[in-house]
Amino acid sequence: MIMNKRIVITGIGIISPVGIGKEEFWRNLISGKSGVRKITKFNTDLFECKIAAEVPSFNPEEYNISKKEATKRLDPFCLYGLAATELALRDSRLNQNCIEDCIGAIIATGIGGLTSMEQQKERLNYLGPSKVSAFLVTNLMPNAICGNVSIKYNLRGPTFSVSSACASSTHAIISSIQTICTNDADIIISGGSEAAITQLSISGFTNMGALTTKYNDVPEKASRPFDKERNGFVIGEGAGIIILEELEHAVKRNAHIYAEIVGYGMSSDAHHITEPAIDGPVKSMELALKKADLNPNNIQYINAHGTSTPLNDKNETLAIKRVFGNHAKKIAISSTKSMTGHLLGAAGGIETIVCALSIQNKTIPPTINYEFPDPECDLDYVPNEAREVNLKAAMNNSFGFGGHNAVLVLKKYEN
Repeated sequence: MIMNKRIVITGIGIISPVGIGKEEFWRNLISGKSGVRKITKFNTDLFECKIAAEVPSFNPEEYNISKKEATKRLDPFCLYGLAATELALRDSRLNQNCIEDCIGAIIATGIGGLTSMEQQKERLNYLGPSKVSAFLVTNLMPNAICGNVSIKYNLRGPTFSVSSACASSTHAIISSIQTICTNDADIIISGGSEAAITQLSISGFTNMGALTTKYNDVPEKASRPFDKERNGFVIGEGAGIIILEELEHAVKRNAHIYAEIVGYGMSSDAHHITEPAIDGPVKSMELALKKADLNPNNIQYINAHGTSTPLNDKNETLAIKRVFGNHAKKIAISSTKSMTGHLLGAAGGIETIVCALSIQNKTIPPTINYEFPDPECDLDYVPNEAREVNLKAAMNNSFGFGGHNAVLVLKKYEN
């Protein structure tokens, strides 16, 4: 069924490894700048993986966050999410009258307050139970981000979190669309935030064989989606937040419209807790096209899930071929994870923003580090250099551990 309301993006906020704010983020993205570096958050001498895509030069106080919140009360995933929300609200030019309309916050995370959990477990071990922070529980909660956003901006509309691994943000955006379409809100703040570059997560992902350990000495070369030499993803952190608004409401207040979200699809692999499948992604892409009332030939660009893992990139390529047939060879496909790393639960928020900015700026960002073609990944991955294209329609793919698949279709806004 086609969506019964037109939903548009009217604000963008980004905290990312390749830039903070949409201008810096976009400038670095289209220039092919990698955000992957040596880990600075902890000593990696004993770790097989020593690289990640950290957010550089982040000062929470620049984003309407108090020093007490930044240093004592909030986990980094909340800080990133609050900062990105502040940027998105500034960008949307929502005034207090609009804020008082029915507005909510549906914001995702894949892991939540892992930094706080590790820090407070150390305090428990070395200092005893009485020294564990009173803010531990409220930092661990996945809904801590949307709760804090709601409190800070006095949002009284639907507010909740979504957690479905690497599909989390895209599921949050879909839930936001559904909430607006059912008249439960006029505006939803949506997207996702993640801050999971910790000793525990690096150990766990490494030991399950998910992270690359091959490029510790050349971090900028480590994330290489669809390349034959890929051997695992690079973990990233940050937040991607968008303002979703019903079209009439946006036009009435003369809002800037980046793009229109016209369709979505969701499915489950029902296959394996970590190993990707093909049928699930195929179904979610087909559902998204059907809801958008578009033919496969209408899609010009896909921001791929493209994690730089051997199975994901191969299976995603096969799924795209099955959905798009001969047209698959004509679609520009890029994985911006080659630059940002994989932001887990925040990936879909960041990558929806990439699609919207690509439509607005008529430019597709590249897949960097594409050096050795893989015969099993033989589509057009926009290798190494951005490409100017007058985009009318784009797709964003998000696939997560647990077999969760979520897909969005965006179009250039036209009256």
